[in-house]
Amino acid sequence: MTLAASGISRELMKGNEAICVGAIAAGCRFYYGYPITPQNDIPEYMAAHLPPIGGMFLQAESEVATINFLLGASASGKRVMTSSSGPGISLMQEGLSYMAGMELPAVIVNISRSGPGLGGIAPSQGDYFQAVKGGGHGGYRMPVLAPHSVQEMYSLTMRAFDLSDKYRNPAMILGDAVIGQMKEPFVPTPYLPTVSAEKPWALTGCAGRERRIVKSLYLKDDEIEVHNWKLHRKYTTMQKEEVLYESYCMDGARVVIVAFGTAARVSKTAIQVARREGIPVGMLRPVTLFPFPSREVNEAAGVADAILVIEMNTGQMLEDVRMSTRHHDKIRFLGKPCAIPTPEEILQEIRRLAGEIGAGR
Repeated sequence: MTLAASGISRELMKGNEAICVGAIAAGCRFYYGYPITPQNDIPEYMAAHLPPIGGMFLQAESEVATINFLLGASASGKRVMTSSSGPGISLMQEGLSYMAGMELPAVIVNISRSGPGLGGIAPSQGDYFQAVKGGGHGGYRMPVLAPHSVQEMYSLTMRAFDLSDKYRNPAMILGDAVIGQMKEPFVPTPYLPTVSAEKPWALTGCAGRERRIVKSLYLKDDEIEVHNWKLHRKYTTMQKEEVLYESYCMDGARVVIVAFGTAARVSKTAIQVARREGIPVGMLRPVTLFPFPSREVNEAAGVADAILVIEMNTGQMLEDVRMSTRHHDKIRFLGKPCAIPTPEEILQEIRRLAGEIGAGR
């Protein structure tokens, strides 16, 4: 459905579907996946829309097969994507490690649900560790982007493809069941590529060119050490150049919330109410979970009286906040594992902290 607002064309769409629109706009023509709630809108959309434009949709027999289809298509130089939820992403970890070792780009979408184990289909942010710390073996890292709106489900997917190609590395979109399933208007801005489309490393057939090798097995002397330091330099460059965050109502903020995804979206409502009450509260929202905005968190902690970390888990990003600053005495935590914190719960905690530090009202 197209909406008109101030002459701007907007689309009313689910977050999961907006990911697909962004992927197709960015040139993704190959999708492999396996169904799992709450991300099934993504394969459904890709199955309907890729074949008519010359693309390929394939439902694999498992998530293990899925990630290996992704590996092969990426090695040929194609832009490829898959999507799943917690248990399915777990099954992809070996293949993700192979792709990181082989330096193969791809976009992996996790519309996360409750865990561990089969857990449930309620929204959760319990996959933070798995995504940000590199859930597979070998110490690899990948860019992880955390949308908090349908607009960002669209735009950050396009960015994920560019980051993936720029660094020849898998990239992840970490959403959850709320952002994936909700509908809201967004502006389908044109895709403006930031990287070259050429992939001189791709395996496209050896006729008429030099031999190319894409591999993750290194057995000669110290070549695996050399390779790991090469990968490390790439991850360090990501940390220097690719940090994304949002500052929200940070002017004069003495209570600073650090939250991502749905938890950040709900926090904005509580902040608006608290500001009307005269409480100086703001939010630093990490958009990239890796690389994490450590410097910005440290700067905020240096001037604020309290840092309130809010997550839909028992405290995972909390560890990165603590590693970012020495002001541990200012850090507080509000966790809702496998549930959505309400604006009222967040507002109550803001008021309590404001009372402790004597701010506002």
